[in-house]
Amino acid sequence: MSEIPFTRHHARRLREMYRSAGWPCCDGVEVELLAAGLLERVRSSEGHETLRVTDAGIARIADTLGSNRAVMTAHEALVEQVAREMTRSGRIAWRGLMLRARVPGATPEEAPRWCMAKPDVFSIRNTSVEAYAHPIVHEIKVRRADLLSDLKKPEKRAAYLDLGGECWYVLGCDARGRPIARADEIPAECGVLVACEGRLTVERAAQHRELERLPFQVWMALAKAQPVPGFDEDAQGMLNGQI
Repeated sequence: MSEIPFTRHHARRLREMYRSAGWPCCDGVEVELLAAGLLERVRSSEGHETLRVTDAGIARIADTLGSNRAVMTAHEALVEQVAREMTRSGRIAWRGLMLRARVPGATPEEAPRWCMAKPDVFSIRNTSVEAYAHPIVHEIKVRRADLLSDLKKPEKRAAYLDLGGECWYVLGCDARGRPIARADEIPAECGVLVACEGRLTVERAAQHRELERLPFQVWMALAKAQPVPGFDEDAQGMLNGQI
């Protein structure tokens, strides 16, 4: 049997599985992690199968943490900064959650359809009142080419706007310390934050829209996922109470 690879995709999946409730993805990366003994299958008394990180998997995560800190990409570092800023402001934040969103049809006559969205940072207020949750999406961009490519995907932006009462683009700076884009290059319905020299500066506020309630499937995803450390431990209990 050939040696099973362990790439950054495997490392990311292993970390995500450690933070999650263990629902299977049933893809090649998962199969390889199972074959390597880094994940194991667990069957509940009701017959539901989930995945759990093994002791070997936890050791592998620990081994990669040091190197990850050293080679953390600019994007990952900025995602972490924004997520931590949300928790410091009293919000509960998640990184890289897969959430179900509804986007308009291609034409006015076409019915809306569902898609999966993965915002870099998704956060809500730390509140037990559903109407006060005030969800916010932050999309992080540190390279201009990546930003311009993203702006050509209106469906992705529509999904973010469906998920959040506000949608923000967070722009990094280039090697000369200049923001990778101007605020007027970003769609008007989105806010713009610029991250330079470790500080986040508001270039343009996001348009706010009221959301009466988050969809049930979003609450389910939030309750199953591990938020960014730093929030009140009772907050996850409040989320579980929503469902």
